[in-house]
Amino acid sequence: MENNFKMLAKTFYGMEEILAEELLELGATNIRKGNRLVHFVGDKGFMYKANLCLRTAIKILKPFHEFCAENEAELYDQIYNFDWKTVMGINQTFAIDSVVFGKYFSHSLYVSQRCKDAIVDRFRKDLQKRPSVDTSHPDIRLHLHIFDRKCNLSIDTSGESLHHRGYRKFTNIAPLNEVLAACIIKRSGWDGLKDFLDPMCGSGTILIEAAMMAARIPANLNRNEFAFEKWIDWDETLFHKIKNSQLNRVVSPGVKIYGFDKAPSALDKSTLNIKNASLEDFIQVNQANFFNSQKLGELPLHLLTNPPYGERLGGNINNLYQKFGDTLKRSYPNTDAWMISSNFDALKHLGLRPSKKIKLFNGKLETRLCYFPVYKGTKKIHKLKDKQKS
Repeated sequence: MENNFKMLAKTFYGMEEILAEELLELGATNIRKGNRLVHFVGDKGFMYKANLCLRTAIKILKPFHEFCAENEAELYDQIYNFDWKTVMGINQTFAIDSVVFGKYFSHSLYVSQRCKDAIVDRFRKDLQKRPSVDTSHPDIRLHLHIFDRKCNLSIDTSGESLHHRGYRKFTNIAPLNEVLAACIIKRSGWDGLKDFLDPMCGSGTILIEAAMMAARIPANLNRNEFAFEKWIDWDETLFHKIKNSQLNRVVSPGVKIYGFDKAPSALDKSTLNIKNASLEDFIQVNQANFFNSQKLGELPLHLLTNPPYGERLGGNINNLYQKFGDTLKRSYPNTDAWMISSNFDALKHLGLRPSKKIKLFNGKLETRLCYFPVYKGTKKIHKLKDKQKS
């Protein structure tokens, strides 16, 4: 237990509970939800496992220095007096990102500059050399968060955002972020026991994330690197032990995961991305117009899609949503249908009343993740049968 330390995982608005559940299932302790983040505790091996396996985390930070400062001089001194040789080597590059709130500090770029000066000056005093700054691809990326007097320094364990899974080489216009795709799949309640359909699959992100969940494939298995691989205490043997342990949990999904798209270019991209993720055996995609399709079989279906929000595909967007609703009612009985969209007016044209509406953000766009249960027969008959059973 003495080797455990505090960490925090960042996520999207409204997904804190989902991330906390993931962390608990993975084995984290002292889990505490915040605003778009979740605090937790684990050791070095768990830090490796969290980066490799978490589907709903954007980034994982390791706090290492907490202090108070009310002015530039106090900030500089606190940074300067820290033993930076415990965090980074003289030949490693570094960068600092700062976020500041409150009355004492107001310019994040200036704060980052002063912190950089303090680190460089400390190395120059101790070793007569200074490390270099690399803002684009540093060996060590630091995060400074200041709220009034309280300052927290963290080291980025992930590197690039964890939505960079490594499998998506080809995208359509306005692709869905991979982490957000995983978040909405989990938020929709899909448990991997029903067939899964994305009827407007685009570049295949939702299908790929669903298949990786069903197969228990680590979310970031295809990434080229993590930031911790450049740390002075990097344990490659431990990392591969953890990776192999997770790979031993992989199974073949017992359900059908499939998608449609009427655009040949979208289908080509999704096919290539699925191949990059080595999921060709688990996902089937076909060129088809959802509006002309029929549900396959009588078993329950889980449908989830990210349709166009505006006019980018041409035609009338309200008409597109109306056709979508008509197709669900006509051809997809016994289906749990979920849709994410920022076009609240178009959603009204579906002709279906959502049983759930969940507020989310897709980038800067405020969206709703809506649930439309489509029953076998009418909703009235379905409710009557439930009442008779009870």
